[in-house]
Amino acid sequence: MRISIFGLGYVGAVTAACLSDEGHEIVGVDMNPVKVDLINAGRSPVIEDGVGDLVADGVRDGRLRATSSCADAIRNTDLAFVCVGTPSQPNGSLDLTHLRRVCEEIGDALRERDEFFVVVLRSTLLPGTTSDVALPILESASGKQAGRHFGVCVNPEFLREGSAVRDFREPPKVVVGASDERSRALLTAVAEQPGAVTIQAEIPLAEMVKYADNAWHALKVSFANEIGSLAKAQGVDGRRVMDVFCTDQKLNLSASYLKPGFAFGGSCLPKDVRALSYRGRSLDLDLPLLNAILPSNAQQLERAFDLVTADERRRIGVLGLSFKAGTDDLRESPTVDLVERLIGKGYDLAIFDDNVNLAKLVGANRDFILTQIPHISNLMVDSADDLLAHAETVVVATADPSYADVLARVHAGQRVVDLTRIGRPPEGEYDGICW
Repeated sequence: MRISIFGLGYVGAVTAACLSDEGHEIVGVDMNPVKVDLINAGRSPVIEDGVGDLVADGVRDGRLRATSSCADAIRNTDLAFVCVGTPSQPNGSLDLTHLRRVCEEIGDALRERDEFFVVVLRSTLLPGTTSDVALPILESASGKQAGRHFGVCVNPEFLREGSAVRDFREPPKVVVGASDERSRALLTAVAEQPGAVTIQAEIPLAEMVKYADNAWHALKVSFANEIGSLAKAQGVDGRRVMDVFCTDQKLNLSASYLKPGFAFGGSCLPKDVRALSYRGRSLDLDLPLLNAILPSNAQQLERAFDLVTADERRRIGVLGLSFKAGTDDLRESPTVDLVERLIGKGYDLAIFDDNVNLAKLVGANRDFILTQIPHISNLMVDSADDLLAHAETVVVATADPSYADVLARVHAGQRVVDLTRIGRPPEGEYDGICW
């Protein structure tokens, strides 16, 4: 395919070099004449292992050239990757100056083009940037309509400096967000790589995933450093601790615990995080990440309360009371805390949890239920149908699979607040805590 690359910095140069190596005809575009001259001389404008050889090969074989003329690039290509920088401003917001300028230039050039063209945003952009910034500029400057005369896509990159060529060829995933199916098909044909999963997404989702990735990578580094500091202060080798940690690919290095939902609870997580924070303070260690875990968890409980009480309905039905499905354990259950707050605000509650109902009779938590939370125990109903008969708002608090069948019986006028993403959302009024 004939492809133009706007911005010949790190991402643009790697993208141009690798696509050229795959056989595409590449035109690089940059306002910096030094970068343009370097490419045309067969030299890489960035220092990255393998890129220099690919640039030299592409220029020698006539598959790669560079220009400062946007009109030249748009006239001679059918798809453009926008790889300009989006640096931070002093307040942390993105500086979109380069993106706006490039979109204006591409839009102006599209005025003279009759054939369909695809603009692919590869720069790192917050959700809404494409729809609120890039697309309006492209339409205004071109006088044309996105999805009809040209397409707009988002294709985030997952390149690491030092291994970018390998990461381009063997990406952890390929994400394609598109304004229309024609553009999606064209970009997919270029972007997909053998052995890598290709994820078709809405544009805002495609914009968000890169930020989720980078925040997670930063979080992992900070977590390992704080655990290492705490270990060393107690005479333990922090590297060895994390080596053991990383052998667990069932829970630690996996998708476990990485699904957005309600706050955590139970007998282990709150207690152990609390103990680590206390030990850190006793050793005069500043551990801001570990110390932020419980306050962050409390914020999720606050979000759930605000979501449940977002309207004037006063009769609430809560499905699930234990800290997670499949147990009667109520120790530090966030649902108990949520129910306590709702009771305190005068809401009329009905609660159904089959495991806890059984525990009231014979379970290990019987004494806790009858002596510590009798006021909650008295609000429990015998069946999900009793709960539905009571509730104006139905709250799904634990991921018991049977609750999906309960939601299927929700009637018109009832609102569902889902804290677990249980099953398929029912028809009618539905709110998820993170979706």
